Amino acid sequence: MKTHESIPLVDLVTPHQELEEELVAVFRAALKTARFVGGPVVEAFEREFAAFCHAEHCVGVGNGTDALRFALIAAGIKPGDTVVTVPNTFIATTEAISQAGGRSDFVDIDKRTYTMDPAKLRAYFESDCTRELRTGRMVSKRTGSPVTAVIPVHLYGQMADMDPILELAEQYDLVVIEDACQAHGAEYFSKRENRWRRAGSMGQAAAFSFYPGKNLGACGEAGAVTTNDQALARKVGRLRDHGQSQKYCHDVEGYNGRIDAIQAGILSVKLQHVTRWNEQRRQSGRVYDELFAPMAANVMVPYCPSWSKPVYHVYVIRTPYRDELQKHLSGVGIGTGIHYPIPIHLQAAYAGVGWKRGGFPVSEETADEILSLPMYPGLCIEEQRRVVEAVAEFASSRSPI
Repeated sequence: MKTHESIPLVDLVTPHQELEEELVAVFRAALKTARFVGGPVVEAFEREFAAFCHAEHCVGVGNGTDALRFALIAAGIKPGDTVVTVPNTFIATTEAISQAGGRSDFVDIDKRTYTMDPAKLRAYFESDCTRELRTGRMVSKRTGSPVTAVIPVHLYGQMADMDPILELAEQYDLVVIEDACQAHGAEYFSKRENRWRRAGSMGQAAAFSFYPGKNLGACGEAGAVTTNDQALARKVGRLRDHGQSQKYCHDVEGYNGRIDAIQAGILSVKLQHVTRWNEQRRQSGRVYDELFAPMAANVMVPYCPSWSKPVYHVYVIRTPYRDELQKHLSGVGIGTGIHYPIPIHLQAAYAGVGWKRGGFPVSEETADEILSLPMYPGLCIEEQRRVVEAVAEFASSRSPI
């Protein structure tokens, strides 16, 4: 690439150009059959994605938020129940909890992985909850309602530390729903089972988003729920389709949350390439790590524990001069992003709930310092060198970065 050309945060054009004929063929096939909603194309994708996730079942839905909301409802979360998650996530996580009738509560993240800290989850139950004598359930002191579920968020392409989270869930009788919207193909080594497990196969259910910028992205909106529980999968299937068990037979009130056949067909095409794309992302992650190694005292690169095989949905570094660095990189044609600049507990949407700054210090500090660098399949080493050189140039004027 020529040095004067810009480097985007993510390249969504090139892979679609490379797959143009296959993707257009999906649309042509839909035109010929007029099967735009449901049908064999959707069913084929559901089988393929379930197999990819090493899960028994997959139910395609309209988007990732629908996936999480339907998974919570199908898992039996009742109105008023407390669901524990993390503040360092996209608001869809807590939107889904609210829309399912639940109440969000938080534990802070691990300062290295940026995902749920199991030690803080344990401390939450020991210090921030009381046991209800009648039911034996843990009740949140903040919400006053029983804690029935936990949502570990697999973030930036890396899974949360699932073994201790699942152990706590068993101890306190909790449903575990994985927010896997950034973790298509990510893996976790379970010491409990002595094997690698894939995102979407460890909780009672998992929610995936196929927003275009994801590792596996549609050409529009789409999502899916994966699960090993057949009854839960059936419930999600009804919820996405107005509560229907068959046409015009509505067992419950549901939603219009179906995945359309064109998006399912597009995802089937891309699913054949996502393993290769993920490996390209991993290779780019390794290259960044090596290039940043001489700056280890100044630049904090992503931490990858021995139990993790991340898929680098984004590549995040940290600096107390984040905003100035972002401005510098923009000035030399390098795209960046911030995932996410305001923790959920400090969002204006939840101003009336009572959360305050200082409540979750690791999430707050992370939000002030993280910066996502260019990361996508096809990112070349020369481009990565340009990015790192630009960061080094900025760092030379700051001590420390």
